[in-house]
Amino acid sequence: MNIDAIKNGIVIDHITAGKAMEIYTLLGLDKLECSVAIIKNVSSNRIGKKDIVKIDCDFDFDINVLGYIDSGVTVNVIKDGEIIEKRRMELPDRLTNVIFCKNPRCITSCEQELPHIFKLTDKSKKIYRCLYCETKAK
Repeated sequence: MNIDAIKNGIVIDHITAGKAMEIYTLLGLDKLECSVAIIKNVSSNRIGKKDIVKIDCDFDFDINVLGYIDSGVTVNVIKDGEIIEKRRMELPDRLTNVIFCKNPRCITSCEQELPHIFKLTDKSKKIYRCLYCETKAK
């Protein structure tokens, strides 16, 4: 398999095997005009098998989404064919409009313009709760 190197863009690496499509969907990568490569089940010394997503353009996205989906992910920013920044993701303390409150009594159900904000309440169990009604995210 041959996948071209990226000149300017982003490489999302060390994705838990099978989660690349979830990242593709949540980041809205289908709307980009540039090349996007999803490589699944690549051998990895560190985690056994992993997925990789290569995006051949710069674009803005909520990096917290990656930490929420898979906190072991690394993000490499590529400029002129060189890695200029490498970030390891962690669980974010807050998520805004990434997950949505399912409680029908929550204020976000009747006030549609309110952002859906969730806070991390238990890092070891990866539990997020709605900022407004404390409902646990699923």
